[in-house]
Amino acid sequence: MDAAGNAVANTYTLNNSYGAQATVSGGFLLNDTMDDFTTQPGAPNKLFGLIQSDANAIAPGKRPVSSMTPTILLRNGRLSFVAGSPGGPRIISATLLSILGWMRMGLGAQAAINAPRFHHQWMPDKLMIEETFPSAVERELVSRGHGVARRTWIGDVHAIGLDAQTGERLGAADVRREGAAVGY
Repeated sequence: MDAAGNAVANTYTLNNSYGAQATVSGGFLLNDTMDDFTTQPGAPNKLFGLIQSDANAIAPGKRPVSSMTPTILLRNGRLSFVAGSPGGPRIISATLLSILGWMRMGLGAQAAINAPRFHHQWMPDKLMIEETFPSAVERELVSRGHGVARRTWIGDVHAIGLDAQTGERLGAADVRREGAAVGY
């Protein structure tokens, strides 16, 4: 976000860690989003266990399904929150939960990002929760018949929130992967 209030939201992801683990001239890494195409309809993909259909099959001119969700939010017509995250299919959950923390729960930008996250992608039928998720909530979910699996982290959200009263820019970096907010 610049001094004039212009903002950019970015989702930086290579799909898997270090993408395809190959670089090109100039030294940048290639992604491995071919895994986001359907290679076998009805079978889970390699990286995220997503079950896909023929609609996402590899074919000329097609693009793979994507969960990228760079987000710019306005409140009463004014810039309020800018966020983005890597994390494959978990991007949407991580970003949405941070947005809800900011917009609906009244949390500050950093608190919204720090809050424990959960994710469900239909198949496999397991609710993924972070290690910091309250144990009492997990026990209640299991008692109601839900499959639950703990993960170290879900997403890696970085954001800027604007204080509605002061206009102060509140940089927020995800501590899950040692992020840092930097201003100028």
